Amino acid sequence: MSKTPFKFKEFSVNQERCAMKIGTDGVLLGAWTTIDNHPFSVLDIGAGTGILSLMIAQRSHAELIDALEIDELAYEQCVDNFEASPWGDRLFCYHADLAEFTEEIEDKYDLIISNPPFYSENFKTESIQRDLARFSDAMPFDHLVDSVSKLLSKNGTFSVIIPFKEEDEFIALASKVNLCINKRLRVRGNAQSPIKRSLLEFSFNPSDMDSEELTIETARHEYTEDYINLTKDFYLKM
Repeated sequence: MSKTPFKFKEFSVNQERCAMKIGTDGVLLGAWTTIDNHPFSVLDIGAGTGILSLMIAQRSHAELIDALEIDELAYEQCVDNFEASPWGDRLFCYHADLAEFTEEIEDKYDLIISNPPFYSENFKTESIQRDLARFSDAMPFDHLVDSVSKLLSKNGTFSVIIPFKEEDEFIALASKVNLCINKRLRVRGNAQSPIKRSLLEFSFNPSDMDSEELTIETARHEYTEDYINLTKDFYLKM
């Protein structure tokens, strides 16, 4: 397995110990998430390599960025990536599951961000680690939104990326714990492909929803202006 780090403009990410590698989903969420409220404290749920935390560290002046990762190898990788980054003094990773963390932590966070496992099809692979990272029974959506409702500060925001087909269900689950949808980005691979992903942002404060669509490519490896503008602060070749 390649040990070459994935290099971004301001940091690098090693990922050989992580079941889920760097992908478009994580970069989209890290670049799209609102930081206009200047969060002091951030929580990254299901951190994996730590990519979301690192992107928020680059984009914001948040003084406390906590990450949560249950898989031991991914946790160790995340810690190493944090320590190697320019923002190591602001980044910390916990090795714990979400239920345990939610019970024990008294802090509230101004921003919670998550690229959760969401493959709910009825099959598994030979790799327990990969299954844990990829399948939604490792972190059911109702479990996620319930924990977020307990960990999010009164005026905080929660940002998540999920399959488009799960959007309505996720918004309904969030509303049960008083999380209101404020912002949405629906993503398709190219102009001819169906919408595949929904990026959703919630808070406890109702507002008119800001809804947009994003197309990633015009042709294979030829990116749209919108996608380039969103990710150019991170990708080396953008």
